[in-house]
Amino acid sequence: MRRRACKSGAIRFDKVMFPYVALTKDKAWQPGPYEGVELMILHKHESTRGVVVLRKFKAGHTIPAHTHPDANEWAYVLSGEWEESDITYTSGALFFAPKGVRHGPHVARTEVISLTIFDGPLTVV
Repeated sequence: MRRRACKSGAIRFDKVMFPYVALTKDKAWQPGPYEGVELMILHKHESTRGVVVLRKFKAGHTIPAHTHPDANEWAYVLSGEWEESDITYTSGALFFAPKGVRHGPHVARTEVISLTIFDGPLTVV
């Protein structure tokens, strides 16, 4: 008997399991808002302008304290060592910064890759 990870009778939307799929092999890294930061945009919501990105902090870089005035931010660390308030976090850490709340500085002790979601435009002040 062949085993499947999903039940064959799973809920479907017009015969398409997921209306949107992003493959990193089809995406490219681009400069982020700070030196030492690159973003790979996986999805951009047309009406809210929110984005889902892979974010890469290069080792040794510090991102200064900042605010996102137009979006809440969630960052899930996939790899690397991210220091925040003298505590080092590694893969599995989830950070949340509410819209308009100052946070950081963030220190990349090693190269850090995070899956980061902004529910509105990615603006930084």
